[in-house]
Parts: sequence; structure tokens; C-alpha cells
Amino acid sequence: MSFRHEKVGPHARRAAGYSVHLFTASGGAVAVLALYAAIERDFTAMFAWLGLALFIDGVDGTLARAARVHETAAAIDGSTLDFVVDFLTYVLVPVIALWRSDLMPERWSFWLGLVVVMASALYFSDSRMKTADNWFRGFPAIWNVFVLYLFAFQPPSWLSAALIVLCTAAMFAPVVFVHPMRVVRLRAATLVVTILWFVCATLAVWRNFEPNMWVRAGLVVCALYVLALPLTRHSPWAETDDAAEETETGKT
Repeated sequence: MSFRHEKVGPHARRAAGYSVHLFTASGGAVAVLALYAAIERDFTAMFAWLGLALFIDGVDGTLARAARVHETAAAIDGSTLDFVVDFLTYVLVPVIALWRSDLMPERWSFWLGLVVVMASALYFSDSRMKTADNWFRGFPAIWNVFVLYLFAFQPPSWLSAALIVLCTAAMFAPVVFVHPMRVVRLRAATLVVTILWFVCATLAVWRNFEPNMWVRAGLVVCALYVLALPLTRHSPWAETDDAAEETETGKT
């Protein structure tokens, strides 16, 4: 999907391009609202705002490609703008939520939070963050999702701390994670799992982080799917799809 240059005037194309940038930037305002809710310990509201931020982040790339922002609104670097907003919603707000919650001793969450912010800053600035076929290299710093799982399952403090350390190290490990909106292989299945995750996450938040067995099971299944999906990227049964995937990647 893209604007037809012969049917849309240059001013309209420029307005569309900058409108997409403005839409992306609105995620920053949503991040402030989520941050305020985290400081006030209103974690239900915080995750609701973060859910809206995830929606914005999920669709703004498609809108940007449709509006050809690299041509129509080139004065704004969309990738940089996206990283700025993502750092707020994916890293800073969840770290503050962890600190303000009772999921672990405050001295643990404070120092672990500092480590997470520093490591995530390095990760976001790493030019190797994405592979050529649009997978994330290393754990993609989705601390908003990680912290949601901590709220939903409330594991022991020592386990939460160990998982934080593990995921921090995994940001720089030679592993890959799927980009749910740009994946090619098993795209339909991945989108279905993504929708299922949103439903389960919404129910977990709505139930004040006391989800029933089925919601927790759904969250676990979605997590296992995402962790297992990289096995299809380089495997005997996946090799025949490599050429098709490279072709599709070039079109996005």
C-alpha cells in the first residue's frame, strides 16, 4: 500500500508523511502518562497506556512505508524517532514500575533497573540490532512485556532477579527473536499468536494481575511460541523458504 504520486499532490503527500511522524511521536506522550501511573503505583492504568503505545508502535511502521516518509518527510528520521519513543515505553516505564512495585526488594529493583537501562541504551544504539531479514539480534529489550509477566505470575524475588540478569545478557547473545509485524515465515500463525497474547495480557491487567489458569496458560503458550520460532529460521525444513523470504523482505 502506498500513495499514488499521479493522484496525490506533493503537499498532501508531505502532510501525510509528517502526520505519520506525529502519530509515532504521540507514543512519547503516552509514555509520560504510563510513567505517571507507574510512579503513582496505578499499574493497571500503566499497562493500559503501554498497551496503547504497543498499538502505535505496531502500526506506525506500516503507515510510514505507505506514506513513504523517507521521501515525503525526510527532515525527520523515522527510525530515530521510533527508537526514542520505544526506549521510553519498552525500557524506562517498565523499570520504574519494577522499582515502584513490591515484586522484589527495592534495593534489588533499583540497582537492577540501572543495569537494564544502561544495557538497553547500548542495545538500542547497536547498528546490528536487526538482522538482514528483520529479526531482532538478541533479546529485543521488550521489558514492558517482561515486567507484565512478572506482574501476572509474581515469581519469587530471586527468580525475578535471575531472569532480569539473564534477559539483560541475552540482549548481546548470538540469538534471534521474531519481529511479529515483519516476519515472513509463519506470518499468519505469528499474527494469530500476537493477537492471542494481546487478549491474554489485557485480561491479566483487567483482573488486576490475578488471571485465571486459562489466561496464564495462554501467556505461557505465546511465550513458548516466540522462543521456539527462531528454530524455524535455520533448520532443514526451513531452508527451502530462504530464497522466498529474502525476496519478500526486499519488498517491505
